[in-house]
Amino acid sequence: MAEIERLTITLPSDMASVVRSAVAVGDYASTSEVVREAIRDWKIKRALQLQELAALKAEIDKGLADVAAGRVKKFDADSIIARGRKLLASRSPSV
Repeated sequence: MAEIERLTITLPSDMASVVRSAVAVGDYASTSEVVREAIRDWKIKRALQLQELAALKAEIDKGLADVAAGRVKKFDADSIIARGRKLLASRSPSV
């Protein structure tokens, strides 16, 4: 069984009201249950954020390695914009 530690938290009144309301309507048995679930959800969200950040860093490192190795093409913004406009025009419904 997990060790339990008591913490005192301070919440803005609107958040405290939401927590108390969740208990009052029977969604949770206690305010502690509300907070525990919120922390579990936060931990999952945070883990996903860290995974996404690691993936972005890996892509940046790959791009930097490509630049260092000379594997880059000249960037032509006008050509990219023209291709995008042509593609959008072909997708637009006819009037």
